[in-house]
Amino acid sequence: MGEYTTMKKILYVLSITFTLVVFAAILALGATFAVAQSAPAKVEQKPLAALPYTPSLDLPSMDRSADPCVDFYQFTCGGWMKNNPIPADQSSWSVYGKLTNDNYQFLWGILDDLAKAPGSANSKSARTPVQQQLGDFFASCMDEPRIEALGAAPLAPQLKAIAKIKKSADLQPYLAARNLEAWYYGGPLFTAGSGQDFGDAASVIANVDAGGLGLPDRDYYLKTDAKSVDTRKHYVEHIANMFVLLGEERPQAEADAATVLRFETELAKVTLTRVEKRDPYKLYHKMTVAQLQALTPGFDWTKYFAADNFPAFTSVNVDQPEFFKRVQSLIEKEPIGTWRTYLRWHLVRGRAPYLSSAFVNENFAFYRGYLRGTKELAPRWKRCVQYADHNLGEALGQEFVRRTFSTQTKADTIRMTELIEKAMEREINNLDWMSPATKQQALVKLHGIRNKVGYPDKWRDYSSVPIKGNDFAGNVLRLTSFETARHIAKIGRPVNRDEWMMSPVTVNAYYDPQMNDINFPAGVLQPPLYDPKLDAAPNYGNTGSTIGHELTHGFDDEGRQFDAAGNLKDWWTEADAKNFEEKINCVRDEFAEFVVVDDIHINSKLTSGEDVADLGGTLLAYLAWKDATAGQPLENRDGFTPDQRFFIGFAQWACENQRPEASRLQALTNPHSPGKYRINGIVGDLPQFQQAFGCKAGQPMVRAKQCKVW
Repeated sequence: MGEYTTMKKILYVLSITFTLVVFAAILALGATFAVAQSAPAKVEQKPLAALPYTPSLDLPSMDRSADPCVDFYQFTCGGWMKNNPIPADQSSWSVYGKLTNDNYQFLWGILDDLAKAPGSANSKSARTPVQQQLGDFFASCMDEPRIEALGAAPLAPQLKAIAKIKKSADLQPYLAARNLEAWYYGGPLFTAGSGQDFGDAASVIANVDAGGLGLPDRDYYLKTDAKSVDTRKHYVEHIANMFVLLGEERPQAEADAATVLRFETELAKVTLTRVEKRDPYKLYHKMTVAQLQALTPGFDWTKYFAADNFPAFTSVNVDQPEFFKRVQSLIEKEPIGTWRTYLRWHLVRGRAPYLSSAFVNENFAFYRGYLRGTKELAPRWKRCVQYADHNLGEALGQEFVRRTFSTQTKADTIRMTELIEKAMEREINNLDWMSPATKQQALVKLHGIRNKVGYPDKWRDYSSVPIKGNDFAGNVLRLTSFETARHIAKIGRPVNRDEWMMSPVTVNAYYDPQMNDINFPAGVLQPPLYDPKLDAAPNYGNTGSTIGHELTHGFDDEGRQFDAAGNLKDWWTEADAKNFEEKINCVRDEFAEFVVVDDIHINSKLTSGEDVADLGGTLLAYLAWKDATAGQPLENRDGFTPDQRFFIGFAQWACENQRPEASRLQALTNPHSPGKYRINGIVGDLPQFQQAFGCKAGQPMVRAKQCKVW
């Protein structure tokens, strides 16, 4: 997965489901749960005229034969897992994944109509300029004969540029050009862009971020277990296959693939682990360009920044200085031919999804087939909708919001958020482990949080980007360059606190520690996640817990290190910080017991931020629901009490199935625990749940030592 700028890496760690993707690499990761499944029947997919409806408390998704006090996840999701086998084009399947698919299938029909020329027999109406861009982009992506005829031709200019690299000084101009073309997805070696200053969140500074790995994580290169060795073997075979597609003879391709693995392993050795990246101080190294130059004297940074039209600046954040020292050693010792081989690989790796089927299929075979166990490539329409969302997200979002998101839903969600924030204020005031001084600062931060719901107040303008109906690869390249230039141009300007980092279509939510805001796109506020047709209990259990989850991220082991203004600043007393660590260590110890797949346990040092957010968010949603319904007569429905309906609603967002291959990858890379434990691990710590279902001490859903942080 291509890495975003340093300042935004933390942001995506704090998202609820980690579904934002680079389509050539990591897709949504969910839970592992062993369940007998029949192969999904082949269903002809057609565009949806409207989004299908499933309630936020869905009785058929339950397994009423299970005991909720023994396995609440099975009780609430057993029917869903049985009735929803993983589609062949997915590595996992979940309530979130299904809603994402429904959103895309709905948008398919819209884009298909927009792709038709105005005035033609098939066109329904004239197009606005925004609709024209969307339609032409989608048309270019769906034009398979044109894409097949081009083959690898879209790579020709970059391949020629690589061939012209004759000495180390030639690396700078090439990498500068590639940064403009690939920054948004992650280019070779490193990326350069912009981000908020950790020390001054009102300022945007330049960033230079380590990257350059083709495998999902640095541990894939360094671990010596049999599975890791086998993965590296398949990776080398995949690289060789790609080089053959570029025209190399097989023996040379295999030799070059081995060179790539050796080169990337050198980078992996000095790349921070995912647990280390959870510490923002390990990612914050503000320096001058001269100091950066001293790390890599063999690379001309002044010319690099000038070539990418960076505004004048005095400070740059270098996320991993040791990585850039290794870059210097590679410049010194590696033959220039090794560099050309490495750069060819990262060019074809990044562009493969936008080329002819030979490249697409080979990319799929390794990244989705081998690594995640996916059986089939997604249909063309789905990939094209995904690419439209990824490249023209706020243009597509306008079409989605206009048809699906009501002002009433926005108002109701904002009201829910405000009640959850009031519940957290009470919880902070009542904490017995936090001093008054720290409580005061915590409340300042809480009151400073901005709630962003549905979509941006001002839509992004893509009108400067030429979109051609017969140039898919070129359209992606131009839009990538647009996005890179947009981020670079922020340097030295005031921070735009109204900007969103997810498109309105996205089925996800996030907390941004530097913006100090929580963000809920319209895509995640649709049934069965938020259901305006149902009562408050399941809605607070589902969407309310999500809101509480994101709110709690402002005070988890990462978010707590930023103050109300978004600055990396310690506002805790030493004793309070120690008490906090003891509280979250309780959660870490609990989740470390859970098994992901085979004998692989949850890496709770990686997942603790999400686990704490799940625990705190669910409690806050429950308290807010009680406030929202105080004085109202609440009735039993479908054989369940209101409290039981709250917890069933809470659990059913997490219903999912996962292929074993994807579960193994998740254990290494995903900061979220598997869905089964995001439910069972949480309710076991909540006395409110045990009271709702009459669970007794000693039953599995009643933890002997219950954890509570917030």
